[in-house]
Amino acid sequence: SSHEYKLNFKKSKEACLSYIQDAMLQKQWKRAAEFLTFYIEALEKDFSREYMGPSEIVWRIGTEILCHHSHSSMKEFNSFIEQMKPLGVKRYLKVCLEHAFRLLCNGLIDEAYQNLSLAESWRYGEQPTIQDKEMKLIQAYGGLLDYCSWSKQKNILLEHGQDGLEDLSVEQEMHSCFRKAAMNLKEIIKVPGIWDQFVKCYVDLLEFYGDHNEARQVLNEYAYNSKFPANPNAHVYLYQFLKRHGESKKSLLSVLKILHDIVPSHELMIDFNIMLQKSKKRKKRQLGLEVIFAVLDYAGWKENVKAWSCLARQVKQIVSSEKHLDWIKQEWNPRKDWWPAFHFTHYLAKKNWQENESLSYEKALVAGILLGKDCKYFKYVSRQGCKAQVKRFRILKKFVNKHNPIYLRIS
Repeated sequence: SSHEYKLNFKKSKEACLSYIQDAMLQKQWKRAAEFLTFYIEALEKDFSREYMGPSEIVWRIGTEILCHHSHSSMKEFNSFIEQMKPLGVKRYLKVCLEHAFRLLCNGLIDEAYQNLSLAESWRYGEQPTIQDKEMKLIQAYGGLLDYCSWSKQKNILLEHGQDGLEDLSVEQEMHSCFRKAAMNLKEIIKVPGIWDQFVKCYVDLLEFYGDHNEARQVLNEYAYNSKFPANPNAHVYLYQFLKRHGESKKSLLSVLKILHDIVPSHELMIDFNIMLQKSKKRKKRQLGLEVIFAVLDYAGWKENVKAWSCLARQVKQIVSSEKHLDWIKQEWNPRKDWWPAFHFTHYLAKKNWQENESLSYEKALVAGILLGKDCKYFKYVSRQGCKAQVKRFRILKKFVNKHNPIYLRIS
């Protein structure tokens, strides 16, 4: 019957699609291509209307296969993508962007720019909202390529100076690229979203021409506008800009505090800790201790000498003065059940000593203060250091033994 035929056809089509997906997951690109051929042939008899139309499935799967197939070429990809563009009006601009990305990945910058320019001039029917959103992306990536051209011309000028007619033409070309890039980049970063690369390029343009106020405003908007999604990089870019232009320590700390709240393991937390340790205000020094403890909660920092050095230095200062031991206690209490196994095992003591003497020294100092002189990590490292007749390890052992009662007060 007609109903049974349609049911069987649907099952076979779904099975074919499943085989394609399985082949792709196993990176069997030749096999996936063969099944895609069968799938396309089946679609010629398919009159169903699904949310994701057949042309989109073919486009996405075909693109992926051509990008990874050992025998595919850029010529074949261009041919395939050009056939995909007319198949769906709503997807036309998306396909154009995909094409531009692939051209860029293959170093074909001029072809990518030409592709984006053609897409920018494209219009169809009355779909202004959909076209407007995607058109902004087309223009933004065009602006990014204009920025690349501007940067290239700028480097030529900086390298050869500004003399002669040839340099004048380069400068004119550079300013032309600047205007086009600035206009398109400025538009896209007004739309709430994650626009890291676009913001960086736009700020670079503004800084080069001395428009620091506009650059600051852009970065502030990107970091603090509540309509934009939370983005650690926005605060990183603002911090780097303020630091480049010699802003006050207060401004820098304010930006890093927000970054700490979002990503306590960020690499800039070392800078944050160092700045806080140098402060004369107790609250800031206490925050510094909180920051460096939080950094070392993450596995990526376990063997970072600088991080352990920051913690060791501050803990040593507190213990020597016997002031603010409550700061250490406050940070240590929620960690004392898991840090010993995470940082201070006998195995790690041997490993750290063999691989990095400086790391083992800093960690041993912290371990000795937090866990006492009987801590496995401290005992092993201090013994090895004394055997090797390294003076600082003898001093370390004396320091921990002298202040061992502190361990009981912290615990």
